[in-house]
Amino acid sequence: MTTGILAGRAAVITGAADGIGHGIARRFVREGAAVIVADFDATRGAAVAAELVALGGQARFVACDVTQRDQVFAAVDACVDAFGSVDVLVNNAYSGEGPSRIEHKSDERFDGALRMCLFATKWAMERALPHMKAKRWGRVINMASLNGVNAHMGSADYNIAKEAVRAYSRTAAREWAGHGICVNVICPAAISAAYRRFAEIAPEVAAGAAAANPMGRMGDPEADIGGVAAFLASEDARYLTGNTLFVDGGGHINGVPWAPDLGPE
Repeated sequence: MTTGILAGRAAVITGAADGIGHGIARRFVREGAAVIVADFDATRGAAVAAELVALGGQARFVACDVTQRDQVFAAVDACVDAFGSVDVLVNNAYSGEGPSRIEHKSDERFDGALRMCLFATKWAMERALPHMKAKRWGRVINMASLNGVNAHMGSADYNIAKEAVRAYSRTAAREWAGHGICVNVICPAAISAAYRRFAEIAPEVAAGAAAANPMGRMGDPEADIGGVAAFLASEDARYLTGNTLFVDGGGHINGVPWAPDLGPE
C-alpha cells in the first residue's frame, strides 16, 4: 500500500541499480518522490531509471563511483538541477570482495571499504547540507549492517566501515537537528546484491542465516526495507533522528549464526 507520503520530494539513492537500493527507489517513486539513480553500473542504472519512469515517477540516472568525491558531488548536484532540490539522501552503495580472515585483508581493502561507506556518505551529506539547511528540512538515511553490530566473521573491512557510518550519522544527527534535518540508519536483512553473491559462494551458510531469522526469511528490498525508508524520508519522521533501525525480521535480537569457511588460519 502506498500513500503518497513523499510527494514533491527529491531524493538521491546511491547503489540504486540493484538490491536494496533498487527496492528503495521503487518504493520512493510509488510514494511520489523524484529519484536520482546513482550507480557505477551504467547499463543497469539506466534501465532502473527507465523502470521508475514506467511506474509513473520522475527519475534520472547519474553514473557515480562513490569512491570518487567529485562523482558523489555530481550526483547531488544533478538532483538539484533536475528536480529543484535535494530533500532526501539514501547512502547505500557498496561493492566488496568475498570473505576472508581479518589478518589476510590488506590495507587497500580497508581503505576501499572506508571510501565506499564512510567517505561516500560524508561527501554526499556535505554536498546536500546547504540545500537542506536553506529549506530547514532534510532526511538522510544511511545503510549500515548487522555484520558490524554482530562482528560477523570474514568481513572485517565491511564491518568497520559500516560502524564508522553509524558513528558519523549519530554525530551529524546531533549537530544538524536544529536545522530540521533528520539522520537515521537502517541495518537491513534483505535479499541484497551482496546477499545473492554470498549465497553463490556459501549457499549453506546463507540459507542457514535466512532460516535462523525469527521470521524465517530474508527481507524483500522494496516491500520490507523500502517501506521503512519511505517513512524515515517522510514528514512523519520529523522527530526521529540519530537512531539505528534494525529492519531485519528480528535477526538482531539474539544474533544470527554466521560461521563461513574462511580456510586455514
